[in-house]
Amino acid sequence: MRADRAGVGPGTEWGIPECEEVMVNNGSRFWISCGALLGALAVACGAFAAHGLDGHFRQKYGGRVFDKKISTPEGPKVVEQIPLDRKFLADFDTGARYQMYHALALIGLGLCATPRNRKWIRAAGICLLLGMAGFSGGLYAYTLLNLRWVGMSIVPLGGMLAIAGWILFAVAALRRQDVPS
Repeated sequence: MRADRAGVGPGTEWGIPECEEVMVNNGSRFWISCGALLGALAVACGAFAAHGLDGHFRQKYGGRVFDKKISTPEGPKVVEQIPLDRKFLADFDTGARYQMYHALALIGLGLCATPRNRKWIRAAGICLLLGMAGFSGGLYAYTLLNLRWVGMSIVPLGGMLAIAGWILFAVAALRRQDVPS
């Protein structure tokens, strides 16, 4: 608050201090921009899934099924057969949805950045970016190219990195110096 404006403004009569404009620093512009661009890409991927992939998957994978299995003492047992085109469309949509969640998280990181938590913000952002690339990007590659190994290795690794990013985000929020606990 500027000294010449102390105690002046809406809310000050109730003891609410007037806020100066928010300073964007500590790499926060980067995270906000990344989040915004990846959010735009998530919308494009969602639209692609809704309006373009259905026919493509039906043509490419029609008549094939995905065997959903569970482990039993006797070995794996098929409990459901799902049309592969439906499964891949749902998986692609999951990638777009989670990409949007993480794009919004990156914007939140940028808004949460302070000098005191910048290392935690950076670590959270890197984990969220890598997690998004592994999870959402892996789902895109798995469904579009039918790369089972990507779905079995890269996607779960991306998910673990995303979880780590959310935990680091929580630590960064706790380390903000201007937020009362």
